[in-house]
Amino acid sequence: MHTIIMQMYGAAAAAPSSSGAVASAIAPLLTEDVTFCAAHPINDLQGSAQVAEQFFAPLLAAMPDLERKEYIAVPGEFQGKQWVNGTGYLMGTFAGDLFGIPASNAPAYLRYTEMVRFEGERIAEYYVILDFLDLMTQVGVNPLRPGLGFPGLVPPPSDTSLGLVPGTAAEGRASIELIEAMLDCLGGYDGKSLHSMALAEYWTPDFMWYGPAGIGTTRGIDGFRRQHQGPFLRAFPDRVVDRKQNLVGCGNYASTGGWPHMTATHSGEGWLGLAPSGRTIKLRVMDIWRREGGLLRENWVGIDIIHMLKQLGLDVFEQMRQLQERGQRYV
Repeated sequence: MHTIIMQMYGAAAAAPSSSGAVASAIAPLLTEDVTFCAAHPINDLQGSAQVAEQFFAPLLAAMPDLERKEYIAVPGEFQGKQWVNGTGYLMGTFAGDLFGIPASNAPAYLRYTEMVRFEGERIAEYYVILDFLDLMTQVGVNPLRPGLGFPGLVPPPSDTSLGLVPGTAAEGRASIELIEAMLDCLGGYDGKSLHSMALAEYWTPDFMWYGPAGIGTTRGIDGFRRQHQGPFLRAFPDRVVDRKQNLVGCGNYASTGGWPHMTATHSGEGWLGLAPSGRTIKLRVMDIWRREGGLLRENWVGIDIIHMLKQLGLDVFEQMRQLQERGQRYV
């Protein structure tokens, strides 16, 4: 079914450059009442006309030669519904500004993480986190302080399948069961010590965590704790994960996420260098894991960081705009 997603992007890119033409091109691939949700500042859309005007039109104006590089597509059934969760990059020549992010007239890579539900041969629900913060970093206008992890482009899976080769149902179920046990382990945080979560029972020693811009990539359990988990849990110690929207597995891959996927109160210091705000926020999060034997080896993570910060009172796009107007240097 992931080929239907590819067809949607291909149809939009091949259509004449008008919202009406794009809407007509993608309409056969979407249900009439499609729910289409993208990262801030796009947010929640309804119907092919809004999708064409508010999602594809800005992307295609910014990257006229838009190309989709798919890394992973994990199909599966959840509560009787058909889903495909995936990740990769939208790439092209960044020839026009995108939501105020200035064009570089050079190749650019916009990371995506998505969850897609199908009804027959049509897309009924589409949720996608586009890492606009990473695009800001690529063109030198990210107004936030550097993340603690590695900030470069995220690689595809380290095995040879690129996450696109289906496995057996038994393998997929084993991947899901491992994820469920690992998430239960993460839910056992005692509020004091990160070691209260026995991650070595679920992750390989060289586990790779590919986080969004603002956090970055970490390696190994110690790197994950130091560069992401520690700062995050100190800031959001009461976080609660909701798994009801989506949990699918195929072969050595499993994925879950939600819109939102987590609720948390910003009550501690340290995350992204921010002082606690006391605000309770809802997080859009998507995770894809790759299993090696009985342990997890890689995790691709999409988080709508800009939407999180918006709820905390920080408008990243406005801050970027103001710094550009003042001619100030970025971090």
